[in-house]
Amino acid sequence: MMITTEDVWQDLVGISADPPDRRDKCERCKRPVVVCWCSSLPQPPVAVASQIVILQHPAEEKRSLRTALMLQLGLKPGKCVVYKGKRFPNTRHPPELQHVLDSPQTLLLYPSKDSVPLEEIDRSAGPYTLVLIDGTWPQAKAIYASSPDLHRLRQVKLIAVGVSDYIIRTQPTEGCLSTLETAAQCLAVLESQPELRQVLVRPLHALCKYQLDNGAVEHQSKEFLMKTNQYPKPIGKRLSRLLNYSNTVCGSATPLEQQTVTQESR
Repeated sequence: MMITTEDVWQDLVGISADPPDRRDKCERCKRPVVVCWCSSLPQPPVAVASQIVILQHPAEEKRSLRTALMLQLGLKPGKCVVYKGKRFPNTRHPPELQHVLDSPQTLLLYPSKDSVPLEEIDRSAGPYTLVLIDGTWPQAKAIYASSPDLHRLRQVKLIAVGVSDYIIRTQPTEGCLSTLETAAQCLAVLESQPELRQVLVRPLHALCKYQLDNGAVEHQSKEFLMKTNQYPKPIGKRLSRLLNYSNTVCGSATPLEQQTVTQESR
């Protein structure tokens, strides 16, 4: 039997571009069973009056250690909604997003000179919907610049949030938080329940513990390494601007790149 070029080509076309994943995966978190963190999720999921809306840059979906899903599964259904895109809203988004952006009860976590501490918001006037931008700092700035509807929202910031528990990732500056930690801290403030942060970040603790138990090392922030003369590379313009922005514009506040522009995005 003669094998033709066309036969060979058809065989090649039929080969998957991605190698098969033979590991059993959890149906909820979609991670391999051996690294599943679902057992650390709050049971039952946490019921809150507030809602979190995450505007996620498409590049975030490709990252393996995302934390937004931890938040979605940790809260009652519908209390954390994720929209993907580079401009919000766009024609692919459902009408519900426009309703959120038009609502006077919607707040945007964003580092601007006009943003006010979330802790100073009148919680008796709630419940509120809090919008987070999920991406690297350049991605977040681009999303904000191309989304005029975001400019109309009341802008807020977090004050003195502490150090991230996401210790298996190198953070740009001290106080950087993952998407999960940012949302959990905000909910703790909006719901007047300080314990919410600890409850919601347990899956992140489980993930980090597994990684550390299997060879990962604890990371310090780039800012810490530079302060202690341990940073091994020249300081680039973007990192320098980020550090200066943190120290001058927001003062003691934790800006967006230290909140939703996360170390999982690095």
